[in-house]
Amino acid sequence: MDWEQLDLNPRIIIALKKACVKSPKELLSLSGPELQKIAHLSQREVKRLHAAVAAAHRSSPPVTALQLALGKCPSLEPGHRLSLVCPVLNDLLRGGVPLHGITELAGESAAGKTQFGLQLCLSVQYPQDHGGLGSGAVYICTEDPFPIKRLRQLITQQSRLRPNIPQALIRSLRFSDNIYIEHTADLEALETCVAQRVPMLLERGLVRLVVVDSVAALFRTEFQADEAIERARHLLAFSSTLHRLSHKHGVPVFCINQVSDVVDGPNPGRCDFGLVDSKVLPALGIAWANQVMVRLLLRRQEGCLRSGDQTSTLRKLEVVFAPHLPRASCLCGVWEEGVRGISHEDFNAQP
Repeated sequence: MDWEQLDLNPRIIIALKKACVKSPKELLSLSGPELQKIAHLSQREVKRLHAAVAAAHRSSPPVTALQLALGKCPSLEPGHRLSLVCPVLNDLLRGGVPLHGITELAGESAAGKTQFGLQLCLSVQYPQDHGGLGSGAVYICTEDPFPIKRLRQLITQQSRLRPNIPQALIRSLRFSDNIYIEHTADLEALETCVAQRVPMLLERGLVRLVVVDSVAALFRTEFQADEAIERARHLLAFSSTLHRLSHKHGVPVFCINQVSDVVDGPNPGRCDFGLVDSKVLPALGIAWANQVMVRLLLRRQEGCLRSGDQTSTLRKLEVVFAPHLPRASCLCGVWEEGVRGISHEDFNAQP
């Protein structure tokens, strides 16, 4: 890098050249005291130097916590999300699933987690002005076979789920041709899939969504209790690959996770993340939780929903944590046409 391009005092530039600091990467890897020592600069000059280099290489302006809370971050506005189709669900997530980072949906068996993954695989294929990304999806199965019958049912019911979209557009989309299904029976196959096959699909522009169902299955079965360090190493490598793909190609990564029962009392060292009174916690512990940007929890509730001649078990979708969302929840149900949320007012008005 040509240091003269930076708005710096000539004395600082000369000091850098004498100290043989040739690149921003090398400079930013040095601490303040180290730079003071090798370049003979003052503390104030080092701070000014760090600020100038960071500003020159910042890809986007910084965002404050207040901007996030008010929804003023351009990259996190609804136009930059993958829609969940339902207005109630979209309102909960401020427009849908973010296009960067890992979004996790955890829940017990039969809570309806896979239904969300399938619905997103169809939603992503719509044009951007209808909440999609105009591309396909890759669905990675790690435990159960892909639910092809349910997918076909959802495809035939798209006109009921999305009545506001022109029928000609729905008929023009070849939904099943744009969903690429991968089955990984072991951890090595999963790592090969996300490191080789998924990047190939992304680089060709064939997909704009990655779904992993489920992330916990293989990591739980392939490691013993005394292999926690090794499991964490593989887990971090896996999540690092997902993050790199998401940020490089601008694709949402939607990971379905299992839950573990809480069998003891309150534990200050446990990774509760606000779920203090919950009887279940998302699997894989704090090693995985630190890799997730948005964590959602889906629970079955007592009660039943009715819509015409259909009935559905009541479910609750809860935001556990997210950098841009408050703790909130909504009620929802799984119907023939897909997952739809229901406001508390509409729920109370049900017979």
